[in-house]
Amino acid sequence: MTRPAPPDPALDRPGRTIPERIAALLHVVRVLLGHGRRLVETVPERVADVEFAALAAVCGTYMLPAILARLQRGILRAMALERYLLSRAAKGREIAYVYARERKPAKPRAEPSEGTQAGSKEEARDAPGPKRRPFDPDDLRIPTLEELDAEVRRRPIGRTILSICMDLAVIPSFCTGPFWNQISDTLQSYGGSFTTLFKIRQHREISFQKERDKKPDSWSFDWKFPPPETVRQVLGYMIGDSPIWDPFDPLLATAPPRVPSPDMRATL
Repeated sequence: MTRPAPPDPALDRPGRTIPERIAALLHVVRVLLGHGRRLVETVPERVADVEFAALAAVCGTYMLPAILARLQRGILRAMALERYLLSRAAKGREIAYVYARERKPAKPRAEPSEGTQAGSKEEARDAPGPKRRPFDPDDLRIPTLEELDAEVRRRPIGRTILSICMDLAVIPSFCTGPFWNQISDTLQSYGGSFTTLFKIRQHREISFQKERDKKPDSWSFDWKFPPPETVRQVLGYMIGDSPIWDPFDPLLATAPPRVPSPDMRATL
């Protein structure tokens, strides 16, 4: 009796493919996440170092509670963006390019006439107050997870990446050349604004200089143009040195961000 032929060997399951743009965006987001989580762990230990001024200047302050609050917000926003990208990748939905549009200059306000210059108390009370600037460097509020998820879905990805970079102290001189090029391409292709980036950077440098002026003998360190060796001394690495993770991995193999203690929150 002849034996039945053995069954055909099981075919390898086709690997999942991920949309190309989403894969590139996930890489950027996860490098930023790794950077933020490492900063949360190392900043409290290095705040007393003279070279720490290079990082504090990018944050706009030397106050540790404010720096940790921004780091936590940046990490949570990056996690929300990661969830959004993974959700789209699972459905095979690619991300469309979004190019920033130049805004028209605002029209100058008309001067009030003599009869309306004083105005009534009711008008003054009902007039809208000054609005915060986009990505206000002085705003330390941490949105809820629901707010962050809604924000990520609503806003261009380039603007979200910009917000993350501002909270996680990401600037060109802190990054490897190839990784900063990736951030630059992301901002250009998905609605980010270099004008906003450099305005906030300038604002924070001015704020930090004011802190230095109050304590002129505290720091004897040129924090404006730190060389790569100083960046590696402060951070322990250059942003972009992180490994590339599997884009389909639902979670990073790192601990969640550490929440500031109640004492820290009280000082914010």
